[in-house]
Amino acid sequence: MPDVGELAVLATDMARRAGRLLVDGVARAHHAVQTKSSPTDMVTEMDRASEALIRATIAQQRPGDAVLGEEEGSLTGSTGVRWIVDPLDGTTNYLYGLPVWSVSVAAEVNGVVEVGVVFDPSRDELFRAERGRGATVNGRTLRVVGADDLATALVGTGFAYDAEARARQAAWAAHVIPRVRDIRRAGSAAVDLCWVAAGRMDAYYEQGTRIWDFAAGALIATEAGAWVGGFAGGPPSTDGGLVAAAPQLAGPLRRLLLAAGAPAERPETDVAIEPL
Repeated sequence: MPDVGELAVLATDMARRAGRLLVDGVARAHHAVQTKSSPTDMVTEMDRASEALIRATIAQQRPGDAVLGEEEGSLTGSTGVRWIVDPLDGTTNYLYGLPVWSVSVAAEVNGVVEVGVVFDPSRDELFRAERGRGATVNGRTLRVVGADDLATALVGTGFAYDAEARARQAAWAAHVIPRVRDIRRAGSAAVDLCWVAAGRMDAYYEQGTRIWDFAAGALIATEAGAWVGGFAGGPPSTDGGLVAAAPQLAGPLRRLLLAAGAPAERPETDVAIEPL
């Protein structure tokens, strides 16, 4: 069994160094911008440089570990450890100069996420969790409280890059917004999850996130006391959705989303998502 504390130290170091690289590269961010799944799904040379830094560090410090990154895909390993990396979560914000983006690094051991680190360079905030050991931001313990009921809850969400999917999600949001305090759309799933952990939002939901978007942040929210799962109550997944909320709000929010037309069960064709 790998030393989880050592994995957490390495994840912290990589997230901080990648964050500094991204800060230093803001001036170059508009060069070599390309698109991926749709014309609005952008990737820059800085996304790739950040992931390259993290992969090179893993290869040097822990050769034999597997890696799954947003930009470069999968690298198989032999140690039972897999790193799940989003080198720049919130690329659109980064390109537009909006200070909500992050580096997300998770360490999975034998199929279970044991370490999650999300670094927000704009606020110099390092969110970190180890399974069973709680969550912190810059060393301060995080604990979810949340509003007493959904009507007074501040709820975060996000929208897909695909236009048809955005239209469906906008209809869900239109159903949700009259029944909550308000809705926020920050633009980084990893940050949204950490803000739930920190009490800056009472709940968050989104469909279309991939495991690199939420692996680290979901563990941080869970370790802070949030309920984290899919719309139908199972594990979070790309098509089956992601909800993170104070425990008393999770059920009401899920029911509200299902009433709005969100997926009521995980599709058989959904991308397999490892347990958190």
